[in-house]
Amino acid sequence: MKKFLEQFKTEDWVVTLVGALLLVAAIFIPDLLPRIPKSLTTADNWLNAAYLYVIVAIALYLGMFLLKRPIKKLLPSLTAVFLVSLLAQVVASIPKVSYFGFESVFFSVLFGLIIRNLFHIPEWMKPAIQSEYYIKIGVVCLGATVLFSDVMKSGSLGLVQAILVVSIVWFFAYKISRRLGVDERSAMVLSSGMSICGVSAAITAARVANADDKKVSYIISLILIVVVPMIYLMPWLGNHLLPLIIDDPEIIQEVTGAWIGGTIDTTSGVAASSAIMGEVANQHAVIIKAAQNVLIGVVAFFIAIYLSARNGEKSTDARPSLSIVWEKFPKFIIGFVAASLVFSLCQSNGVFHIDPSNNKLVEPRVAKMFSSLFFSLAFVCVGLETRLKDIISRENRNMMKAFLIAQSFNIIITFVIAFVFFGILKPMWA
Repeated sequence: MKKFLEQFKTEDWVVTLVGALLLVAAIFIPDLLPRIPKSLTTADNWLNAAYLYVIVAIALYLGMFLLKRPIKKLLPSLTAVFLVSLLAQVVASIPKVSYFGFESVFFSVLFGLIIRNLFHIPEWMKPAIQSEYYIKIGVVCLGATVLFSDVMKSGSLGLVQAILVVSIVWFFAYKISRRLGVDERSAMVLSSGMSICGVSAAITAARVANADDKKVSYIISLILIVVVPMIYLMPWLGNHLLPLIIDDPEIIQEVTGAWIGGTIDTTSGVAASSAIMGEVANQHAVIIKAAQNVLIGVVAFFIAIYLSARNGEKSTDARPSLSIVWEKFPKFIIGFVAASLVFSLCQSNGVFHIDPSNNKLVEPRVAKMFSSLFFSLAFVCVGLETRLKDIISRENRNMMKAFLIAQSFNIIITFVIAFVFFGILKPMWA
C-alpha cells in the first residue's frame, strides 16, 4: 500500500491535485474569486492582484510541501516573478496592444528575457522559478475550458473540418520540421501549436514531450508574432477571393469564418480577425476554433503514448508493456481530460450559470483565468532561464523556416476544406 501511495508524490500528480482544487473553487465559489486586473489604476484592481498573489502562493507552497522541496526562501522570489507576470498581463490588456493580437505569455517571455539577458538574476530570486510546475497547473485548468457542447454547435461539418485540419497540418508541419533538421520533440511542439490552437497546444505538447523550454519559448514567439499580420490578412483574403467564386454573402462569411477558425493559431486572434469580417463569420470561426481546442488532449495523449512506448522499447529488448507506457505517461494530462469531462457534464446538467454582462458561463471563465495566470507565471520563468545567444542557432532558423512553410500550407489546405464543407456541402444539404 505504501509503495502504491508513493507514486502519487510525483510532480505530475501533485499539480493535478493543485489544479483540481483550483477548479473546485471555480465551480463552488466563482463569484468570490478575483479576475486578472487589466490595469493597476484603481484600488479594486490592486485588491484583485493581491488576491491572485495569495492564491498563487498557496498553490506553490502546497505543491512544494507535498513534493518535499525547500519552502523557506520562496516568498521574495515568488513576489518578484508574480510582479513581472502581473505587468505582462496588464500590458497585454492595453487596448492598443491587444488589438494587434499580442497575448500575456508573449510579454511574460519578453520581460523574463530582458531581465535575464540585461541584468544579473540574484540568488534570492531563483527558488520560485518553477516553469514546469506552473505550466502543468495551467494545462490542468485549461482542460476545464474545453467544453464538448461548444464543439457540437458547429455540427458534424465543423467537427470533421477540425479533425481533418489538425491531422493534415500536424503531420505536414512535423515532416517539414524534421526534414529541415528540427529535433523530434521541438517538431512535435511546433506542429501542435500550429495545427490546434497556438500557445495552449504548444505548452501542452511541450510538457508531454519534455521539450526544451528555450525552444518552446522560441516557438511560442513565432506563433504570436505571425498571428498579428494574419489577423488582417485573412479577412482581406476572404473579402477579395471568395466573391470571385461565391455569390451568397452569408456563405462567404461562413466559409471565411471556418477558414479563419482553422488557420489562425490563437483564440483571441481568431475572435479579432473574424469580427472584422462580420457576425456570422465570427460565430463560425470561434466555434471551429473551439472544436480544434478539444483536440489538444487527443494529440497530447497520442504523443505521450508514442514517446512512452518508444522509450520503453529502447530500454528493453521486449515490446513495450502497458506498465512501461503508464510509467512514462504524463499524469497531468489525465487532469486535463478529467477537467474537460467534469466541466462539460456540469454545463450539460445546468450546474453553471451565465454572466449577464457578457452572456458567457462564469465557471469556465474562472478556469480560463487560472490557466492564463499560471501560463503567464511559467513563461516569466522560461524567460528568466533563457540566454538569448543560446537560442540564436541554425536549428532555430530552420524552425522558423519550417513554421512559415507549414503555416503557408495551413492557409491553403484549410481554405480548400472550409470551401468544400461550408461553400459546397452545407448549401447542398440545406
